[in-house]
This record gives sequence, C-alpha cells and structure tokens, in this order.
Amino acid sequence: MPSSQSDLAHQTLKDPYLFDFLALHKDHIEQELEAGLIENIQKFLIELGQGFAFVGRQVNLHLGDVDYYIDLLFYHLKLRCYCIVELKNTPFKPEYTGKMGLYLAAVDEKLKHSTDNPSIGMILCKSKDKLTVEYTLRGNNNPIGVSSYETQIFEKLPKELKNSLPTIEEIEAELSKEDQS
Repeated sequence: MPSSQSDLAHQTLKDPYLFDFLALHKDHIEQELEAGLIENIQKFLIELGQGFAFVGRQVNLHLGDVDYYIDLLFYHLKLRCYCIVELKNTPFKPEYTGKMGLYLAAVDEKLKHSTDNPSIGMILCKSKDKLTVEYTLRGNNNPIGVSSYETQIFEKLPKELKNSLPTIEEIEAELSKEDQS
C-alpha cells in the first residue's frame, strides 16, 4: 500500500473493539456475534470509526466450484477500498490469515473497481497472542489487521469497582419489583 493509504489504514484499525452493546454469553458462537452486530449496525459502525459503509453480510464469493462467504463486507469512503471483516469467536489462529488472503484476492478480482485501492482485511478474534500475530503477519504482503473484541466490559473492571456494582441478578430483581408495582 502507498504510505498515505497505509497510515490511514493503521489509524482506522483499533484493538480491542468494544462490543459492550451486545448481550452475548461468554461461549457465544460466531453467528450470534454477527447477528448482534447486524442488529446494532449503527453502534457497530460508530465503533469501527468514520468512513465505513456497510455493504453486506455473508457476501457470497463463488470461486471455481466452491462458495465462500465473507462474514461482513464494508467499503471505506476515505481509503476508497473494500474492508473485509472475518469474525472469530476463538483466539487468533495463524490459518485465519490464509482464508483472509483468499478473500482479499477474490474481492479485488471480482468486486473492486479499477479506481479502488486494494482491499483491507480485518480479523476480529475473541483474543490474540501478539507474538503469534506478529510472526504470522511477518512477510505477508496482504493488508491484514488482527484485533480482539470485548463484549463484557464488566469483566475488565478493577475488583474494588466490581464489588460496588450490582450483579445482573440484583438488577433483574429490582426491575421485576418495579414491574409488579
């Protein structure tokens, strides 16, 4: 990527993404994450940052005799390129970059206009080991970013603050009292 586009792409990606507007269980599946993000697309676009336009979910790429599906596809108005988002409800695995490389090549071949810049891939994982990501992406010429996401900010609060906040059960009990009044 040209350095001006590369700098903007780096500024566009962040880590972690905060999906605290989603009510997901700790052991959620990828389809629940995707459905929650689509239901809250406006909040998700705000979390991604300025310039993203939603193109579609489960965007079909028919390659040879095989159908592949991009979890979420965006177009970035300032970068003038497609942004492919692959959602993973697991820690980062090096093989995720291979699939993203396939998506990047296919989108650039099949969807990209001649005036568009090369597509960017974002792999959003439940967690990541920075060293594994670094080694995986080293020498990889594809513009791929790997970020984690958080859905339960409560888990990250300091212990003394957690103890001063009501539990979900206490909040639900209080709300049911109000409903009965």
